[in-house]
Amino acid sequence: MTTAVEVSALRKAFGPRAVLDGLDLTIGRGEFVALLGASGSGKTTLLRILGALDSADAGRVLVPGARTVVFQEPRLVPSKRVLANVTVALPRTASERGRRALAEVGLEGHARAWPATLSGGEAQRVALARALVREPELLLLDEPFAALDALTRLRMQDLVGELCRAHRPAVLLVTHDVEEAVRLADRVCVLREGRLVTDEPVDVPRPRDPGDPSFAALRRRLLNDLGVPPTTTVETGEH
Repeated sequence: MTTAVEVSALRKAFGPRAVLDGLDLTIGRGEFVALLGASGSGKTTLLRILGALDSADAGRVLVPGARTVVFQEPRLVPSKRVLANVTVALPRTASERGRRALAEVGLEGHARAWPATLSGGEAQRVALARALVREPELLLLDEPFAALDALTRLRMQDLVGELCRAHRPAVLLVTHDVEEAVRLADRVCVLREGRLVTDEPVDVPRPRDPGDPSFAALRRRLLNDLGVPPTTTVETGEH
């Protein structure tokens, strides 16, 4: 597997506090990596650096030029119809590509709809189509399902998994949901005290069932790495 992302000795501080301190990470082309960590651990900071939305204080960051970000909020332009939101900043000739992207996310009939008429799940599917129409080599997902209801979240997870396997970008998913990470990723990393303390492949066969003993065992190990006692159910979030 060739490398899409290579991060070494990455450091980022806010005032006297280093949220990333000597972090190393590689992501292969076509590989799906999920990143977990407690509140304030620097997950979103790392994603923003990889997306060129923030700068590092020190270290080396090598990423593909073609990269896109899907945020927790869809961030659609209210004054543009759905198709125009998907192809925003692209040439006019990209309309057909935009329609194909909408079809991939199940919204081919919504091209002329206004964002205000969409449900939360539909709006997030538009945001995903907008990211994929640019054919990224690196797709950055910043808690993209956190604002959705439980059923819509599961459907979106399935859709993202299918689309990423079809398009094969390198993917970094920032999430506070351990089960989501195990369900989707090829590898799961845990960030603590500025560095990765866990970097484990997910060997659970697909489709992944939370009732599978190997799924449950990995979930327990990751919760332990996050400092969550096995009898406690909590969400570890960072925004």
